[in-house]
Amino acid sequence: MAEGLGVAASTIAVIELSAKVASLCLQYSKDVKHAKEDIIRIHEEVIRLKNTSKEVQNLVNSPRGAKLKASQKLGDILRDSQSRLERLDDELTPSKRCRAMKQFGLRALKWPFKSKDVEKIVQDLVRFDQNLLDMDQKTVLDKLPVAEGAAFDSHAEEHNPTCLQDTRVELLHDISRWAENPRAEGVFWLNGRAGTGKSTISRTVAHSFSKGGQLGASFFFKRGEGDRGGASKFFTTMAAQLVKTAPDLAPHVKNAIDADPAIFGKTMREQFEKLIFEPLSTTPQAAWKGDTLVIVVDVLDEFSTIADLRYQQARIAYSSRFYRY
Repeated sequence: MAEGLGVAASTIAVIELSAKVASLCLQYSKDVKHAKEDIIRIHEEVIRLKNTSKEVQNLVNSPRGAKLKASQKLGDILRDSQSRLERLDDELTPSKRCRAMKQFGLRALKWPFKSKDVEKIVQDLVRFDQNLLDMDQKTVLDKLPVAEGAAFDSHAEEHNPTCLQDTRVELLHDISRWAENPRAEGVFWLNGRAGTGKSTISRTVAHSFSKGGQLGASFFFKRGEGDRGGASKFFTTMAAQLVKTAPDLAPHVKNAIDADPAIFGKTMREQFEKLIFEPLSTTPQAAWKGDTLVIVVDVLDEFSTIADLRYQQARIAYSSRFYRY
C-alpha cells in the first residue's frame, strides 16, 4: 500500500497504475460488445489522471519541488488515487479461468460494472484529477508576481461604482453582442474624455462577464497606486487570474516559468507571448466556460506598450483615457 511511500514514489505508482488500467480498458473494448460507452468513459478519465500525475511528477522533480515533496495534502491525494486505481485494477484484471478460455479463442471477458458503478468510478477519477490540478494551479500561482487590488472584485475596487440600472443600456448591449460574435474584432476599444464614466462601464462589464462565466481576467490601472500604477506586473497578474479561471492553463504557464525563471523581468512582449498567448493557444477552448474568454483592462493609457500586441483566443475589452491606437 501507499502509506509508507513518499510523494515521489506515490506519483510514480499512480502513473503506472493509470497506464495499466487504461490498457485493461482497451482490452475490454476489443473483447466486450456491450458497455462500449462506459469503457470509453473510464479509459478517458484514467488517461487524464495519468497525464495530470505526470505534470505533478515534473513539479516534484523540479528545483522547487521540495515543498511539494513535504506536502501532506498532495500525499493524501496520491494515496487516495493509488488506492482507488488498485481496486479498479483488481476488478478489471481477468481471472485465470478467463485467460485460459481466451487461449482457445473463446470470448471470456465480461464487463464487471453496471452503469451506476461506472458513474461512481468516473466521479472518483474526476475528483482525483481535479485535486491534482488544483495543486498544480496553486504551485503556479505561488510563482506569479501579482499587482494587489488590480482585479475588478478586489477590496480596493469594491466601493467604486458600476452603472446604475437602466443607464448605458445600449452601450452595454453593444459590448455584450461584440463578445458573443465570433466574427467581431478581437478588441473593443472604449474611448472618451476623462470623467465620462469609462471606468464605471468597465467595472459593470467585468461584473456582468464574471457572472456569466466569461471573464478571464481584469486589471484596473490606477496612477500612483503601487503595482497598479505601472505595467511591471500586468501580464503576470493576468496570467494568475487566467489560471484561476481555466486551471488547464496552469501546466502551460508553469512550463514557461520553468523554461525561463527570469521571465518576470523580460520585455512586456515576451511576457505576453510566454505567459498569455502561448498558454491560451495550446489549451483547448473547452477548458473555460462558454465560447468566449474576455479580459477587461481599464485606464489603458497607463500602459501604452500593449498597443502592438494581438490576442488570439481571448477577446479583450479595453477602456482608455486619452490613449488610442
